[in-house]
Amino acid sequence: MPGTRAANPRLRAVLENPRSPRVRAVAKLTKRSARAETGLFLLEGPQAAREVLAYRPETLVELFATPTALEKHADIRDASTDAGIEVVFTTEAVLDAMADTVTPQGIVAVARQSPTSVRDVFASSPRLVAICEEVRDPGNLGTIIRAADAAGADAVVLTGRTVDPYNPKVVRATTGSLFHLPVAVGVDLSTAVERAHAAGVRVVAADVGGGDFLASRDLLAEPTAWLFGNEARGLDEDALVLADLSLRLPIYGAAESLNLATAASVCLYETAFAQRAVA
Repeated sequence: MPGTRAANPRLRAVLENPRSPRVRAVAKLTKRSARAETGLFLLEGPQAAREVLAYRPETLVELFATPTALEKHADIRDASTDAGIEVVFTTEAVLDAMADTVTPQGIVAVARQSPTSVRDVFASSPRLVAICEEVRDPGNLGTIIRAADAAGADAVVLTGRTVDPYNPKVVRATTGSLFHLPVAVGVDLSTAVERAHAAGVRVVAADVGGGDFLASRDLLAEPTAWLFGNEARGLDEDALVLADLSLRLPIYGAAESLNLATAASVCLYETAFAQRAVA
C-alpha cells in the first residue's frame, strides 16, 4: 500500500558471496589508497548509520545490513526509507568481509567524503577551532573531533601530516561527530594560521613548555584556535613560532603527562566555558 514501510526484509534477496566484487570494493575502503581513489569511506555499526542518516544523508552511497540487525534497529530502516536509501541485505559472512572491526554489529555503510575548505572554516567568523598538526593516532584524532563537537567548536582543521579522518578507526572514535561539524583536511599549517589571523582568531599552541594556562585563561574568551601536535613529540619549533602564544596545562598529581586527546578536551572545554561566560 502507498505510504507503508518496506516489506519484510526476509523476502528480499540477500548478498551472500564474501568474495564478490561488490563486497571486495567495500572492504578495500579500509585502505587509504582506495579511499583517496574513490572519495568514499567506510562506516560501521548502527550508531554511525544513524548519525549519517540524521545529519548527512546526501553523502550516503550504500547501506548494508543483515536482516536480523535491521529488524533490531527499526529506526535505521525507517530513516533509510525516508532518505530514499535502499538497504542491501547481507549474510553475517559478508558483513565480516566488509568490516574493519573483528565483530561488526550487522550494519555497514559507504559514504562520500565531504571535507570543508580551510577558507570556508575561517570565512564563517569562528570563535573556537581545533587545529591538529601531525596527530597520528586514529583514536586520539577521533576523540579530539568528538570533544570539539561536544564543546561547541565551529570546526576542526587537519594538516597534511595528520592521520586521515576517514580512517575507519577515526570514524568509529568520533561516534558520529564527524558529521556534526566542518572538518578541513590536508591543510598546510602556515596557511591555517594565516587564515585564522585574517579572521581575527588567536592561535594558541598546547605545549608542555608553554606559559601558565591559568594565568592566561581570560584570553580564551576571545576567538581561539587551539593548535595540537604529535602524541610523542608535541609541536615542532617551526609550528610553535607560528602560534601567538603557547600554554601548558598544570599537572597537580604525579602523572608524567596527559594523553593528547585528554589535554585537547580540557583546552577546548575551558575555552568554551570562558567564551560562554562573556556571551
